Amino acid sequence: MIDSRLRVLQLVAKHGTVTAAAQALNYTPSAVSYQLRQLSAELGVSLLVPQGRKTRLTAAARALLRHAELLHAQWERAQAELAALADEPAGSLTLCGFSTAATHLLPPAAAGLRDSHPQLTVRLIEAEPTRCFDLLLAGDADLALVIVTADTPPLSDRRFDQQPLLDDPLDLVTPAEHALAGRTTVTLADAANEPWILGTPGSTYHHLVVTACMAAGFSPDIAHHADEWDTGTALVAHGFGVILVPRLARLHSHWPVARIPLRGEPAPARRILAVTRMGARESPVISRALETITATAAHILPNGR
Repeated sequence: MIDSRLRVLQLVAKHGTVTAAAQALNYTPSAVSYQLRQLSAELGVSLLVPQGRKTRLTAAARALLRHAELLHAQWERAQAELAALADEPAGSLTLCGFSTAATHLLPPAAAGLRDSHPQLTVRLIEAEPTRCFDLLLAGDADLALVIVTADTPPLSDRRFDQQPLLDDPLDLVTPAEHALAGRTTVTLADAANEPWILGTPGSTYHHLVVTACMAAGFSPDIAHHADEWDTGTALVAHGFGVILVPRLARLHSHWPVARIPLRGEPAPARRILAVTRMGARESPVISRALETITATAAHILPNGR
């Protein structure tokens, strides 16, 4: 087994403070500090140096993390190989993902694994992308579906195996009687002067819409905040503004709104990745889950790739 304190050090490196790492691990800050002091003493090197409100990693800590990445990846491959030798998958598998994926993509995969492998316990966690990466690092999740944002790790991050799953196009939603409602397609620039309904600041959805609008040449006039598609659609239906909704999201048909595909170069879309810890993708149950998720995505969005 690999020393679990290496995971703790990885999360301190990711978040920059002991307190934030403790929150990601569901530990107390004192527990994180104690584990790292123990590890430092056993190795005979200093690992952390206080730097204002944050913590700076020493050269020894950075060297240790490089080795930890290789160790963890090889351990995942070893577990995957052993799992492939078993007659029947057993144990537990945890899938996590942002809200739309947790609604439309992960449940079919979980149900398929549950029905095919009765000795396997499958869990689902709904979480924002940055939280998904924390869950993977902490060993609390095995497969994550995430949206690429400015806060997600780069594809070159050796701790994770990040593979494109699909591109989820964005649609503009307007009141049914709006001047744009009769069009078959629109550009974001066509709605530049509209009041906008966005997610709360700091949310993935808020960042996605603001980034898309700025790429189209304008900053959105944010009139209201709504994190749920139903809430946003209700506001649109009552004439409070317009929203962008990903194609995967399902809207209630009783709202008097128009949903119009967006065009443009590049066409606004959110890129969805399937992420595991490096080396874990070779696990038979993870491979099976990915096959089901990919098939479900292709059925919902046949042109999503």
